[in-house]
Amino acid sequence: MRPVLLLLPLALALTGCGIGSDDATPDDADIRSAMMTCFESEGLDPHFEGEEGNEEIVVGAGDGAPRVKFFLTAGESEAAQFEGRGEGAEQIGAALLYTNEGSDDTLEPMENCLADQ
Repeated sequence: MRPVLLLLPLALALTGCGIGSDDATPDDADIRSAMMTCFESEGLDPHFEGEEGNEEIVVGAGDGAPRVKFFLTAGESEAAQFEGRGEGAEQIGAALLYTNEGSDDTLEPMENCLADQ
C-alpha cells in the first residue's frame, strides 16, 4: 500500500500540468457564444436550439433554416459525417453547417464566421 501512496502525488502533479497553458482550446460554450456574436454582427438572426437549449445555432426560422452543430474537434465532426450524422452538411473545422434551404446571402457570412473560429 505504501508504493501507491508515493505515486499519488506524482499522478496529481502530472494531471495538473496542462492547467492554464496557452494552447488550451476554448470550451464548446465559448465557441457557440463567439459564433452567435459573429452571426449577429453579420446581420443574421441566430438562436440556440436543441434538447439542452443550446446544442445548435439556427439562423432564421422554420425547418429549412440553416443550422450549425459544434463538436470538440474537427476530427469528431468529420467522424459524424462518416457515421451518417452529417448528411447534407458542410464540415467547417469542428462544426457541421446544415445548409438546408439557406440562401447564399445567409450561408456565406455563416461560412466566413465558422472558418475564422
